[in-house]
Amino acid sequence: MLRPIVDGVLAAILSAPCVVCGRILDAPMAGPVCPACWTDVRLISPPICGRCGYPLPAALQNGSASCAACARLNALGSLRAAGAYEGTLRHLLHALKYTRRRSLAARLACLTADRGRSVLAGADVAVPVPLHPFRLWTRGFNQADLLARGLGLPVRRLLRRRRATVPQSSKTGVARAVNVRDAFALMPPAAWTRAHVDGRVIVLVDDVSTTGATLDECAMVLRAAGARDVRAVVVARTLLYGGREEGPEGSE
Repeated sequence: MLRPIVDGVLAAILSAPCVVCGRILDAPMAGPVCPACWTDVRLISPPICGRCGYPLPAALQNGSASCAACARLNALGSLRAAGAYEGTLRHLLHALKYTRRRSLAARLACLTADRGRSVLAGADVAVPVPLHPFRLWTRGFNQADLLARGLGLPVRRLLRRRRATVPQSSKTGVARAVNVRDAFALMPPAAWTRAHVDGRVIVLVDDVSTTGATLDECAMVLRAAGARDVRAVVVARTLLYGGREEGPEGSE
């Protein structure tokens, strides 16, 4: 009963703006984003590709288990995204990563879990896509790790990034796959890690995916260590406009 009173007092004193639209928040205790902006998030809905989750025009849905975009994926079994990497959702992810609004992770994870139910079902563990140690040190947290905690699965950090890579946002197409090739390895000690990988159904977690190159590279490492299946969920997926890809690959 006190919460509306506290919210009113905080709204009057702080005049805190929504991190997306800039309007003054009526209920600051509910988080840094106003209800209207949460409602404005563009979610991905069927019809979608049965494997990679890419949205398809109804006319192109023919019951196939995969689409043309899946040709880029080798080790990744399935992928789902909550929404399109644009507009409000893009602002939310930027606020999480670059202005350290960590409280956004829980609600973004809920959106991801809802749209990724088929991928999460029957999975054993969620594995965040790792940042390079220097990037982790400068940011102070791994956004994929925060998101993984809200999916309802045990979280295990089974991968490490063994070399720094050029940000994927500076690459396109095949260059993204080349950029992350051999960039990931199992977290030591190897015996402990393999015990948590062998025979398991693993769900990789990241914030954004464009071509899926980062996720597929991680999946290859886990498959080689004995994973039964490797799937992935992300908050946002970059969609194709005018035949070209726009936006970053997750985990930089």
